[in-house]
Amino acid sequence: MVRSVVQGRRMLARARAFGLVVLFAMGIPLGPQHAVAAPVLNQPAPPFTGTDSKGNAVSLADFKGSIVVLEWTNHDCPFVRRHYESGNMQGLQEQAAGTGVVWLTVVSSAPGEQGFVDGKEADALTKARGAAPRAVILDPSGDIGHAYGAKATPNMFVIDASGTLVYMGAIDNQPRVTGADPAGAQNYVKDALQALAEGKPIATSVTQPYGCSIKYKS
Repeated sequence: MVRSVVQGRRMLARARAFGLVVLFAMGIPLGPQHAVAAPVLNQPAPPFTGTDSKGNAVSLADFKGSIVVLEWTNHDCPFVRRHYESGNMQGLQEQAAGTGVVWLTVVSSAPGEQGFVDGKEADALTKARGAAPRAVILDPSGDIGHAYGAKATPNMFVIDASGTLVYMGAIDNQPRVTGADPAGAQNYVKDALQALAEGKPIATSVTQPYGCSIKYKS
């Protein structure tokens, strides 16, 4: 009996350890502060209020009645650079803005970690890259990122005009740093926005995000 109990405890410990290894390999930060309910597709998007690069408070509720795109970014991430250096991300931002879509870029890198920027640096990057988000939200605490379960950069979310989360995952189907042309990829965000504009169901509403793991506060 005692032997069975000991064996059971060992099996449980191994299972827990394996689970932690899997989470680490996926780039999912660990720790008690991450015990937040994951966002649910076709349910209300997690509400948030953050501070943008200009020091203004920005809430999801501010854009009620509009389609919203959330883009998690890290300017030092090679996956992010591929989309910006090719002009793919800026083109999508401009196209979205032209149809009234609100595009919010979110930086959840913690101070001292790769991708962290202050407001002045964020605005300089936006200008230098010719980017066109409605606002760049600085999230050094990681609160907004954790609320959305954001794992990588870029990680994309689309929220419809009713405030419902209708897409989450990768920007496209080319999870490579080099040897891929974003212009020739299936862009899931573009497809989702097109489907919303036409009043059609979104064919691909959940995908596996790819890129650099978000450098959350430990």
